[in-house]
Amino acid sequence: MEHNLETKHSKPIKYIYTYACYEEERNLCALEMRSFFGEDSQSAILESQIKINPSRSPFIKGRMAVIYEGQSFENLLQQAASIQVTGETFKVVYVKTGGSVEAGFEKRRAIEKEIGLHINGIADIYEPKRLFGVMYINGRWIFGDYVKSESVWFRHQQKPHSYSTALSTRVARAIVNIAIPDPRGIKAIDPCCGIGTVLVEALSMGIDIVGSDRNPLILGGARENISHFGYSGEVKLADINNVTNQYDVAIIDLPYNLCSVISPEEQLKILQSARRIAKKVLVVTVEQIDEVLKTAGFGIIDRAVVKKGSFDREVIVCR
Repeated sequence: MEHNLETKHSKPIKYIYTYACYEEERNLCALEMRSFFGEDSQSAILESQIKINPSRSPFIKGRMAVIYEGQSFENLLQQAASIQVTGETFKVVYVKTGGSVEAGFEKRRAIEKEIGLHINGIADIYEPKRLFGVMYINGRWIFGDYVKSESVWFRHQQKPHSYSTALSTRVARAIVNIAIPDPRGIKAIDPCCGIGTVLVEALSMGIDIVGSDRNPLILGGARENISHFGYSGEVKLADINNVTNQYDVAIIDLPYNLCSVISPEEQLKILQSARRIAKKVLVVTVEQIDEVLKTAGFGIIDRAVVKKGSFDREVIVCR
């Protein structure tokens, strides 16, 4: 939807993303940032000219498309007065940035009200068509269009089928983003799809992905999990070693639980098959497999560690 916005001048759009993650997720969050933006941030803020839907990430809280910046609040108010919003209602929200000095509740409400009064248009605090944000970072006041993130992954926790060692929906969503930061024109496969956790996250983002697994007992659960949320996707009974189609990306959570013990030789065979069918591969493993990856012909591009309970998972991006 195009917004009706009249300003005195226009500049290339800069986006400011606000982030939040648990300490044990920090490594994974940084890898997702690098995958999306080519850089990460040590703070809860990342600035970029790259536009990402904030609801794609389990870590992004919101996205601000910068319209005005001011060295003082008064300067920002003067600029806000030049805005004419027509054909829709608006609301202004103060966006918290996770900084050590954050405005209190009453101060935030006063800031929202003051800016709202300077904008030419009809305000609606309950059901606005347009959401503006204001934030204070690094000595600058920022005003712009604001989009809040929706926790899509959280709804996916209520899937009909799951098992204890499966990836969490939050981690699975980040892994999909790391493997496929830009889905345009990408064909992907999860050839050890298990219960379909990765497939559900990918399909919810409109990614062209298929799934397969060699375990016939688990495929019904994967298909039911996908359909439960209104998505549709292909899930086949197939061993990765027998897959013949070519893909841009493969996401592989290497089997490791007591029901799926595999030897180093089998690991190598899976990874060699992955290299045969895909240009880029993301591997999730609980074991050290650098040498196996090297033997399979892969180069490691980037990596992260994800902690869950008593063991660590490694997320490795390869070509």
